[in-house]
Amino acid sequence: MAPKRSLTFFLSLLLTLLTISGCDPAGDPDPGPSSSGPGAQVKPVTPATTGPRQLPQGTVVQGEALKVPYILWGGDMATFFGNGGPRTIEGSIFDQQGLVVELAAGDDFEGQIVDYQSGASPFLRGTFRMIGLASERFGTDPDARPMVFMQMTWSAGDHLVAREGVKTLDDLKGKTIAVQKGGPHVGMLDDVLKSARLSWNDVKVVWADNITGPGSPPELFRSDATVDAAFAVTPDMIGLTGGLESVGTGAEGTVKGARVAVSTAELSRSIADVYAVRSDFWREHPDTVRKLVVAYLQSVEQLIDLKKAYESSGSEPYMDLLQLSQNMFGADVIPTLEEDAHGLLSDCTFAGHPGNVAFFTDPKNPHGFDDFNKRSLDLAIDQGHATKRIDLEPSPIDWGSTQITSALSKVNQDRSDRFDAEAVLSEIEAMDADGVLDSRTLISFTIAFQPNQTDFDARLYSAEYARVFELAHRYGNAAIVIRGHSDTTLVLRDAVKAGLENGALKRSGVQGAYQYFLDGRPLNLHDPGAMAQAIQSSAAFNATGEFDPRKTMQAALNLSRERANAVRSSLIDYGKDKQLLLDESQIQTQGVGIREPLVGRPRNQEEAALNMRVEFRLVRVSAEAMTTADFDF
Repeated sequence: MAPKRSLTFFLSLLLTLLTISGCDPAGDPDPGPSSSGPGAQVKPVTPATTGPRQLPQGTVVQGEALKVPYILWGGDMATFFGNGGPRTIEGSIFDQQGLVVELAAGDDFEGQIVDYQSGASPFLRGTFRMIGLASERFGTDPDARPMVFMQMTWSAGDHLVAREGVKTLDDLKGKTIAVQKGGPHVGMLDDVLKSARLSWNDVKVVWADNITGPGSPPELFRSDATVDAAFAVTPDMIGLTGGLESVGTGAEGTVKGARVAVSTAELSRSIADVYAVRSDFWREHPDTVRKLVVAYLQSVEQLIDLKKAYESSGSEPYMDLLQLSQNMFGADVIPTLEEDAHGLLSDCTFAGHPGNVAFFTDPKNPHGFDDFNKRSLDLAIDQGHATKRIDLEPSPIDWGSTQITSALSKVNQDRSDRFDAEAVLSEIEAMDADGVLDSRTLISFTIAFQPNQTDFDARLYSAEYARVFELAHRYGNAAIVIRGHSDTTLVLRDAVKAGLENGALKRSGVQGAYQYFLDGRPLNLHDPGAMAQAIQSSAAFNATGEFDPRKTMQAALNLSRERANAVRSSLIDYGKDKQLLLDESQIQTQGVGIREPLVGRPRNQEEAALNMRVEFRLVRVSAEAMTTADFDF
């Protein structure tokens, strides 16, 4: 949950940040080079402590300080925890690494750029694509070229809220969408459009000045009915819809019919929060940057343990961190600790050491540095933020060095089988039964097959399979359900024959325009749901001679399952052949049988062929359907 931002608070915080200087902690009248400045010496890496640490209380560290920006995000709460406060506290994790850091509010990204270009701070703090959109502004000076040296988190707390007319992402075509100019949601919108095979020309964009409050997308959505969708952080999303799975009723400030069309809760590899550093600073002070990486990752590991302790039985040190975060962000931004501050942290997923290894070093990673660099620059050029491509520099950190790994305890973690297959399938079946599967579906597309086909040649479906892999990688927390569908023709034939022979089904009219009656009531053969229910429950459709509609319907269901499973196997083989990464637990299958035909009562082979299809659905599932892990990568 990302609480509302307050520009007044951030401006006042910038004016009141501590600027303490003086002797070194030992009281040496000639302190010499600071522990983090240009003459810094590499300190031995402090081994990771066992068990949660309390926030240090006491004196701030004296000496020359590095100015490091932070923004309103849960990932920065790990920075607060490691630093101990606005300025490094003696005994803190940052202090143990020999760092002296002064944290500065950086939600004004333009202000960050000014500090960065002037040398007031060598660091940038933002999403990858926020930095990428500004890439040309740094590109004329090789020394100022941003080097993205660490990924902090993935977002799970940003949302696209839409009105009733937007059922799936395909429905965004022709719609008006409000988004903050230059903010973190620009890249998310780009991902959403690409997922739906839409371009920016397919939608009308309304640019907002702020991410929340007056002049923000949520306020435009609330006040202007012509705005069909708007990006929002969690508190604003809740204000518009009532919750992630809710639909606004118009009561209690919600907008009637408003719902979350897509969220980074499932589009989990869209917003990557990162740190970047000036290339010249890295060349001159590589050890300082390494220390910052080690200190942050140690802070993340300990914070994760504190959060687990808090959620299981409570944790006083964790409450101290929530209080510190409220102090840093402001009580007007974080009104409550256990809802707003804890919610802010829960809305992010840490990358940790395993995530950084995957992001920067795995050449097969479809959502790593190279992918984000390309997509960022594509977006910058396409949307007029830049006139030429100037690549961001990848992290120079040796993630496998003992200087890094010996300081950490959560390395080399496995993230396979991220989904509980049984729980996912159970949820899908329950959604289907309750009639809410469509509302949980983000994207749907199909492939066709021939009668009785059970083998699927990947070469014939390579475009659709490639799209499945793209969606699986970007929507890391959504399930992809392969649903097999069968034609209704044989089932309806057997049902009519059996019903007439049993005498319970009556028919009137002429061939081609028959009307059917069951128990004196009209029976609509075009309604697959009503027909399936009647076949299952009415004695009129008991087997007679060679006609057994229930057996035929079950055979159609079994065949649809076989087709779905065959497509899944073909898809997995395609990925292996192309050497594409895939968590197979994310891909589930479902046999639908005759329940959802495109043509309820086909009149010819062409109409029957429309029903013979396998459907791919990208579906939002609950957190309970996923296996828990410390990091996402």
